[in-house]
Amino acid sequence: MTLPALDLRHVRAQFPAFSQPGLADQAFFENAGGSYACVQVIDRLTRFYRARKVQPYAPYAAAQAGGAEMDEARARLAAMMGVAEDELSFGPSTSANTYVLAQAFRRALRPGEAVVVTNQDHEANSGPWRRLAEEGVELREWTIDPATGHLDPARLAPLLADGRVRLVAFPHCSNVVGEINPVAEIVAMAHAAGAVTCVDGVSYAPHGLPNVAALGADIYLFSAYKVFGPHQGIMVIRRALGAWLPNQGHWFNGDVLYKRFTPAGPDHAQVAASAGIADYFDALHAHHFAPEPDVAKRAEAVHDLMRAHEVAVMAPLLDFLANRNDLRLIGPRDAARRAPTVAVALGRAAEPVAAELAREGINCWAGDFYARRPLEAMGVDLGQGVLRLSAVHYTSAEDVARLIAALERVL
Repeated sequence: MTLPALDLRHVRAQFPAFSQPGLADQAFFENAGGSYACVQVIDRLTRFYRARKVQPYAPYAAAQAGGAEMDEARARLAAMMGVAEDELSFGPSTSANTYVLAQAFRRALRPGEAVVVTNQDHEANSGPWRRLAEEGVELREWTIDPATGHLDPARLAPLLADGRVRLVAFPHCSNVVGEINPVAEIVAMAHAAGAVTCVDGVSYAPHGLPNVAALGADIYLFSAYKVFGPHQGIMVIRRALGAWLPNQGHWFNGDVLYKRFTPAGPDHAQVAASAGIADYFDALHAHHFAPEPDVAKRAEAVHDLMRAHEVAVMAPLLDFLANRNDLRLIGPRDAARRAPTVAVALGRAAEPVAAELAREGINCWAGDFYARRPLEAMGVDLGQGVLRLSAVHYTSAEDVARLIAALERVL
């Protein structure tokens, strides 16, 4: 199928930030830290607080409406990702969700069994699993290429060879390296060795929701606030694994999959508002494509539309950075191989450069972004950090041109 061009005027009309004083004249390149919220999410959140802010599911109208909106968010997002409704749950953040899952694995695994983690991950999908070593679980590290940050599946194979690995935790893409990992291939390797997988999708999902069923992942995690929504962590746990892991919620909720790994009560308003993410994706599909009754196919088309735009607009920035000899581009130069999250090591402190860019109307940031392990492995000075420039599908070619011009002046 030939993809239409993304209608950026239509897209930006869905985001109130682009008309707000103090934001409207800025080029926003800190999307990896949290994207702008779409109007559909904002409207749902506002409506919930105005008219639904009661205990949901009680037998009166406001409570019934609130509960229905929470159920709608779960059902629609699950359908977009190709999984069953009860396989998707919400939690306060991806870091908190991973921590809860690690406590379940802590009880399920036995001394002598092993888990594989990477040094490409954000710490949220590394630290909790590494602490399982305190219980006698063997920790095996799948390491990146220190020159490129590449996570080579060939390096995973020896770690799986003895059949003692029970879990492989890895990112769909790193929040500093950006390279998109071959998830389905890695999952197949893990399954063949008798292991389950936990995929950190925080840095990938803003660029198009994945079909988790097609990827084969047993756990898939991402953050709604980076996918144009509220501050919630979204967690897919496939039914067989969720039933096997020990319940981490209230004992009387143990037979409800989407409650088993949510020990605290959910944020009702933010869960309900997450249905606005589905509203927005469906609105993008309706504007750009012919009607499609299959929810997962609609999500796939929107994914491809968003990715095609991001690849096109970010290519000039990657070329510009790769051609300079006064900085180090982290990760691939080819925009098609990576998320549009671009980190550069400058050979000097990066935060003052971010501050200079802010004066040029370029909003970005610098630091280690909780990705200390990959940066250390690649020899980046953590005291200096990296400058990170991150886009999503609402980023325009004009934004990128403005960024390049500002970088030429500031660097």
